[in-house]
Amino acid sequence: MLNWAATFFVIAIVAAVFGFTNIAGSAIDIAKVLFFVFLVFAVVSLIFGRTRAT
Repeated sequence: MLNWAATFFVIAIVAAVFGFTNIAGSAIDIAKVLFFVFLVFAVVSLIFGRTRAT
């Protein structure tokens, strides 16, 4: 998930350098969503990983 967020961030930077502002804006929005989804999954897995009985 974090890999995809980083990929879209790089796409946004490259598109912005070449002047494709619409593509850059869309790519950065997708990267933000993927990053926050990754954070939610990371926190949930951290919480459930700690509470599992051994």
